[in-house]
Amino acid sequence: MVHAFIMVKTGAGESETLLSDVDGIEDVTEAHVVAGDYDIIAEVDAPEVYDVLHVAASGIQSLAGVLDTRTYVAMDD
Repeated sequence: MVHAFIMVKTGAGESETLLSDVDGIEDVTEAHVVAGDYDIIAEVDAPEVYDVLHVAASGIQSLAGVLDTRTYVAMDD
């Protein structure tokens, strides 16, 4: 199992609207609106690293209003 965090930058005022869309993507276990350089943090548990890539590229980045993502894979269990 691969545990990862995907930071999501959204357009102005779109974080709240996109939160439920991000949270509804398969393998996303939690998503939160946060303050800082990114607007949403999505927590992902997926079988393989490729599946995390799929969540980021085909899932989150394909949503209208998403400007940028950054993915961090956890190195511990």
